[in-house]
Amino acid sequence: MICDCYHGWLCNFALLTSGVASTIEKMPSASQLSAGSAKPPHSSVSNADSRTNAVGNSRGLRLRPSQVTWEVTRAFSWKTANPHPAKTRARGANCLSTAEAFHLIEDVAAMHVPVLALSGGDPLTRPDLFPIIEFAARRSVRTSLTLLPTPLLERGIVEDLKACGLLRVGFWLHGSTAAFNDSHWGVSGLHRRTLEIIGICHEVQLPVQVNTILSRRNVHDLDSMIELLTRLDVVLWNVVFLVPATRDEAGTMLSAEEHEEVFAKLYTATKRVHFQIKTTEGQHYRRYLLEQRVRESRGRLTEVDVFMAALRSVSDSQATVFINDRGEVYPNPAVFGRGLL
Repeated sequence: MICDCYHGWLCNFALLTSGVASTIEKMPSASQLSAGSAKPPHSSVSNADSRTNAVGNSRGLRLRPSQVTWEVTRAFSWKTANPHPAKTRARGANCLSTAEAFHLIEDVAAMHVPVLALSGGDPLTRPDLFPIIEFAARRSVRTSLTLLPTPLLERGIVEDLKACGLLRVGFWLHGSTAAFNDSHWGVSGLHRRTLEIIGICHEVQLPVQVNTILSRRNVHDLDSMIELLTRLDVVLWNVVFLVPATRDEAGTMLSAEEHEEVFAKLYTATKRVHFQIKTTEGQHYRRYLLEQRVRESRGRLTEVDVFMAALRSVSDSQATVFINDRGEVYPNPAVFGRGLL
């Protein structure tokens, strides 16, 4: 069964009825990972537990994640860098080694996780990024990669990523114009540069995903963003609802009413655009979708019918796993305090 992780409750239902469940366990902490060590950590997947506890005491909760997001590094720089980073840059001392990265991928493959999402500061600063993607492809792990439009990202890099077997590449766009997007980063020229790289991706036939952090700063640009993404011919739009990390950011979070207005626009857009729309930190959007399904059924379905069919799989923390650059596992990036997806 192949899943693109955007209909998780259907896949969870199939897993429950087949008596299969997988877990990520025994991942080492930062203190357990020696810097530069080539020795893989203890197994993070317990196949025996998966078989014996398939529909056990925590029925419906011990399911495979629909996505594993791994922050491969935190290093990045907007400045011009060496044109051959993969051969000259050293891996961060606290990052997982190449051997540990391969072991992680084997665990993900054993659990049949639909998507392994590689993120971080600038993943291109890792010298072993291409071998990691190639290893994942050989293990039939569908891998996406989120990149920033730094000077390291050139046409040759995009071509190499495609050749390595990358499923799709993701970019951040927080507005339909340079004024919206570049003000978020505090760096001018990023909007233009991102659009140029997306064009190169299309030329080499590498599918593109766009991520947008939605807040009061750019919520009024939502309609224009939808039109831009339609013209850019992306395959997926990941709408990330802002989760304030500090008290100062609390004022930029959408209100309950604004959330409902956004949900309505996203739902309307899904009926006319050709790309998928995914939400992050937007569990309540699932509630909105279910309500619309009941309304459009014209009495054939009740709220109880629809909500029971969803198997209560509405929480991002039940569907995703986030692994930071040190190999520590969290339910999602918000719990860890980072917004990378």
